[in-house]
Amino acid sequence: MSRIHLLSPRLANQIAAGEVVERPASVVKELLENSLDAGADSIDIDIEQGGIKRVRIRDNGCGIGKDDLPLAISRHATSKILALEDLEAVGTLGFRGEALASVASVSRLSLTSNTQSEGAGWLARCEGRDMTVEVEPAAHPQGTSVEVRDLFFNTPARRKFLRTEKTEYSRIDDVVKKLALSHFDVAFNLRHNSKPAHRFPAATTQLEQERRVAAVCGPAFMEQARFFNTDVGELCLWGWLGAPTFSRSQADLQYFFVNGRSIRDKVVSHAVRQAYQDVLYHGRHPAYVLFLELPATDVDVNVHPTKHEVRFRESRTVHGFLYGSLSRIVADMGPGRDESEQSSGVLTGVPVTNLAASGAETTTLGQGGQPLSYQHPVAFSAGDRGSVRDQLAVYQLPEQAAGAMTGVNNGGQGIDAEQTEIPPLGYALAQLRGIYILAENREGLVLVDMHAAHERITYEHMKTAYESVGVAAQPLLVPEALAVSEKEADCAESQLALFETLGITLQRAGPESLMVRAVPALLRGADVAPLIRDVLADLLTHGTTRRIEEKINAILSTMACHGSVRAGRQLTLTEMNALLREMEATERSGQCNHGRPTWTQLSMNELDALFMRGR
Repeated sequence: MSRIHLLSPRLANQIAAGEVVERPASVVKELLENSLDAGADSIDIDIEQGGIKRVRIRDNGCGIGKDDLPLAISRHATSKILALEDLEAVGTLGFRGEALASVASVSRLSLTSNTQSEGAGWLARCEGRDMTVEVEPAAHPQGTSVEVRDLFFNTPARRKFLRTEKTEYSRIDDVVKKLALSHFDVAFNLRHNSKPAHRFPAATTQLEQERRVAAVCGPAFMEQARFFNTDVGELCLWGWLGAPTFSRSQADLQYFFVNGRSIRDKVVSHAVRQAYQDVLYHGRHPAYVLFLELPATDVDVNVHPTKHEVRFRESRTVHGFLYGSLSRIVADMGPGRDESEQSSGVLTGVPVTNLAASGAETTTLGQGGQPLSYQHPVAFSAGDRGSVRDQLAVYQLPEQAAGAMTGVNNGGQGIDAEQTEIPPLGYALAQLRGIYILAENREGLVLVDMHAAHERITYEHMKTAYESVGVAAQPLLVPEALAVSEKEADCAESQLALFETLGITLQRAGPESLMVRAVPALLRGADVAPLIRDVLADLLTHGTTRRIEEKINAILSTMACHGSVRAGRQLTLTEMNALLREMEATERSGQCNHGRPTWTQLSMNELDALFMRGR
């Protein structure tokens, strides 16, 4: 082995570039973050050949003085932190002082800047093996322009790992979109190969912000998303949360920002997944654009060279805040719940009418969730094969069957245009083959899956009843020994009180063994060993767990499924309306226990389009 020696500045910078500069998108990210930290409110991005040939970013920020230009391209040089105290409360996107030096070591970089609105600027270039910086006068308005040409021209091993032009540009496109979402007050203009790609004007009002979100995430997301803003103490969470029915097959529409920084974090993803776990179909992923704001001292952003990951100082507090806030929003996404706050999507602005208060007859659902009365309803069954006149005559039956419903469904005549108070799910018209309820509301036609809707209602009632009495413990006649690691045993011993609240009584029997003396009564007879190991894994990883609750909820869900009204059951018109009102008053009623939608809306425009009316 040769003697120890110092690396040349260029080689040291190229090694650092291996961490910071992965591809052209990395260059764009670092340069855009510098522009944002400089206070720019307008940024132009020009890309050629997916950023491999040329990246040029121009901003109107504060600029860089002549004397600071050589330092700007030096390693470990920055204006954003001065002491250790600054590093413990980083308030800027960039702070490591390596970006420009790393980029300059693997490309041909030129930096032009001006700190004044009038007068000439200065141009700095890197030349030679020692990366000496040459500074000369150059015309430039206030702000900075950085041009990066021929990325990895001097490191062919890195260049061969680059993908096609289309792939590299798509990654740049993602970077620009993320920063456009996190900085609404900044205008972004992106051009690729001299052709306009994106133009995001500055967005100061909520309407303008929603337009930008729609431009990034698509108008379909905004139609199914709900805006919210909640805070507890120094934690603030706001943004747009997609409806459970607007789930994705991939996690490609998930944007989470901490103090304006786009991050990927296990605590965050776990909290979001738990908030959706009771309403999302298996294997699907939610869509959201969320912003978490907290004091800079409570989050460590210096844990990864590319700053994609952060570490929360109180991860359990953050997890609890995220889960509690998001689960409440998801629970209120049912029809008629907090409609005034919904941005769009589920029958906005339609007030709920109390049937009892309006003199309407209501139906109580009996034990096991079955209706108490079973009068023959207005229905189209498989056996209906009468004449056209007989089938049309069925529309007159609601007036006879409803009786006391007069004033609620306008005597079976349909909804009057003069009516102002119409429930979000409207009033039932008929039942189709014992499966679907057909209802009319102000928007048009509502189709409800009878079994799925009643299953959710029964499930939520059972959860509420179970939670009101707590988790009852069932002592084991013969305690069960459980082999675990010493780390897991230590965790269990320190969390005995938590396990007691979950209905599990544990006792440490040795360095690597536990004794299970009681389990939740609802889980008696089940194999609890894997469940306890999963709970310990959650506690060690996230500091919290909902495994027991999820297991109990799964059992309650199965019980609710078997206890709900089955497909083929004939309901009266009154019973159908009672089910609709229960849906409007029940959390998460937009999805069944398995994540499938319970109802859908067909507007009058959609119905007219089916029959080409108005053409």
